[in-house]
Amino acid sequence: MLIKIIIGILLIVMIFNLFKAMVIMLKDEPTQPNMSKYIGRRVLTSVAIVVLLLIAIATGLIEPNHRPF
Repeated sequence: MLIKIIIGILLIVMIFNLFKAMVIMLKDEPTQPNMSKYIGRRVLTSVAIVVLLLIAIATGLIEPNHRPF
């Protein structure tokens, strides 16, 4: 159950960074940080989620679906 909560929190962080990058993209102020900073955070969060899922499956914390239906 803990692993699912961690993955959910990481997904929320990923979506937050995506919207933060969108806000910066829509505003044209030179004092704002680069949009690539937030897009990079989003990519790193995605990589962390995939690695966490692979580790959780390998250690048996979560089990993938055996049948697709």
